[in-house]
Amino acid sequence: MTAPKDDMRLWISTFLEAQSAELDASENTLLAYARDLKDFQDWIARQKLDFQTTSREDIEKYLINCDAQGLAKSTRARRLSAVKQLFRFAYEDGRRDDNPALQIKGPGRDKRLPKTLSEDEVDRLLASASSLGRKDSDRARNTCMMQLLYATGMRVTELVSLPVSAARGDPRMILVMGKGGKERLVPLSPPAREATATWLNIRDATQKLAEKKGAAPSRFLFPSSGKLGHITRHRFYLLIKEISVQAGVDPSKVTPHTMRHAFATHLLARGADLRSIQTLLGHADISTTEIYTHVLDERLKQLVLDHHPLAD
Repeated sequence: MTAPKDDMRLWISTFLEAQSAELDASENTLLAYARDLKDFQDWIARQKLDFQTTSREDIEKYLINCDAQGLAKSTRARRLSAVKQLFRFAYEDGRRDDNPALQIKGPGRDKRLPKTLSEDEVDRLLASASSLGRKDSDRARNTCMMQLLYATGMRVTELVSLPVSAARGDPRMILVMGKGGKERLVPLSPPAREATATWLNIRDATQKLAEKKGAAPSRFLFPSSGKLGHITRHRFYLLIKEISVQAGVDPSKVTPHTMRHAFATHLLARGADLRSIQTLLGHADISTTEIYTHVLDERLKQLVLDHHPLAD
């Protein structure tokens, strides 16, 4: 007799709570686990099974089903990772006396070169940010966010949730809270410092008026009246697309993450070493940073093809 679906939901919710409490997993990580495990749960239920009776063969059949749907190798690898984490937790928690996912190997991940932007395209985006917006405050905020993004290579979550305390006192360095609660110091460029100082004056004046009307003070550099208390990742994603359209840069190329890639690629092209870039980006492993050497290799190859006299 199979367990009801509610039991499988309980397994997942307990696992997610443990990830949050014991490993300090981020909200984004927990949401990704939840989505992947919900898909696995639904498939298991259709087979009239449950997590207590799932075997290694069942998990392998699930992966075959994912492949048959045409899912990307990276998606299949991520889903297997979530399933492996779930059953490892179940085994360690005493819910099962074995781990059916222990010896299953994933499909691996394709190494894709990150999309990036030229220095000219970034210049146009920064110029566009300074003129996009109905009010001076909108334009100042947009300029500050884009300048900080390019000057530091921050992840979008790190940017939108930046505490206002990090920007006080015209800082030469800014403290960024990264993945897993790891902090890193990143230097600010003069344009980023100037944009931050301008926005901070406007932001503080606006906050004082709001507080006089009974609003609670905000601890964020980019406050919002929404649930999170700061501008959301989604809102900034839409904003950067608007900026790219106005700048005449292909919007499909422009995301918060491609700005991060541009930061790293441009530094490397101008002579920065990989270890420094690893520190600035907050990469735990240097192999993650090494992808940028491939980006430069591709650019050098194209340079030869475009300009060498024997390339025609």
